[in-house]
Amino acid sequence: MRPRSVGSAGEQPPVERQAPAPAGPLSAERDHRYGVYVHVPFCERRCDYCAFATWTDRHHLQAAYVDACVQEVVSAALPPATSVFFGGGTPSLLPPALLLRILDAIARVPGAEVTVECNPDTVTPALLESYLAGGVNRLSFGVQSMVPHVLASLGRTHDVANVSRCAALARSLGFASWNMDLIHGAFGESSDDWRRTVSSVLELEPPHLSAYALTVEQGTPLAADATRHPDEDDEADKYLVVDAMCAEVGLASYEISNWARPAHECRHNLLYWTQGNYRGIGCAAHSHASGRRWWNVRTPERYIALLAAGKSPLAASESLDAEAQRVEGLQLSLRTSAGVPASSLSSADVAALGGLLVVAEDDDVRVRLSVTGRLLANEVAVRLR
Repeated sequence: MRPRSVGSAGEQPPVERQAPAPAGPLSAERDHRYGVYVHVPFCERRCDYCAFATWTDRHHLQAAYVDACVQEVVSAALPPATSVFFGGGTPSLLPPALLLRILDAIARVPGAEVTVECNPDTVTPALLESYLAGGVNRLSFGVQSMVPHVLASLGRTHDVANVSRCAALARSLGFASWNMDLIHGAFGESSDDWRRTVSSVLELEPPHLSAYALTVEQGTPLAADATRHPDEDDEADKYLVVDAMCAEVGLASYEISNWARPAHECRHNLLYWTQGNYRGIGCAAHSHASGRRWWNVRTPERYIALLAAGKSPLAASESLDAEAQRVEGLQLSLRTSAGVPASSLSSADVAALGGLLVVAEDDDVRVRLSVTGRLLANEVAVRLR
């Protein structure tokens, strides 16, 4: 059994994470929201599990890439964003002046959530001070593990000591919110290792925590080495551990792999899970509007060249019919603690799914995934399909 989330090992939305058009049970009152995702494809090192559009040898393209992103934003004439998310890759590798050039080009509503993903090794007081002064109010630290041999198994290189330093800086500088991102299921990670990671991170009192099951993506070093593939039962056990430990310190589960203190839920990711509209900026970035989904060309060179020539960076698109939108709306909404109205499922669906669902009577009757249902969310999604 493997707990899977909309965003595996990060908050960047590749194609499998895309939300359909706003036709599902939770979308009507949220039509005013609009998100902008900016993809930053630069990394110092590619992790063994990573299949994202990232490169370690293209840093010389940074300035031209930022120019292209700004041009795409300006050409798109976007509505004011309620959330902006810089993902990657490693956005914190960009000099802050370059990252903030893109942010300055994006119209935002007052109080918009602006998140930047950071590798702990890249974080300095000057970097975070620049972010804060430039309008960034939320950070997401890629921690993955607090145990050195587990980090090595994942192909990660950051210094564990830097995680505590990041938390202290985020708190002292007054960021509105910040997240710690974890992965469980690495080869050689014992149950004690995982408890040590979760305990060490929770001692830092993050207002938000994400914990994703390690997944095997085609074309990665992890995929090529079957001896390091995760065990689904081990991942399920570790999911139950982090869920219980988060509950003990007041971090509530609001999506399968995400826990937060009240008012610290990631608004940008909630946009994906509740079928909001969003625009992706940068190479390989994905967008959605009114039932149409589209994505940009994958490599930074092609992206830069197309924008420089005044052409669209569009690679491909697809549209979903009303029934596909409805089913995906149910599947995504069930991943959240809000669940779906009981009326949106047939009595046969509810009966067939048995202990995987919880029927709660609040202001209205809603159906949510039980803890067991969260472990088997993919199976529930298939049944609904």
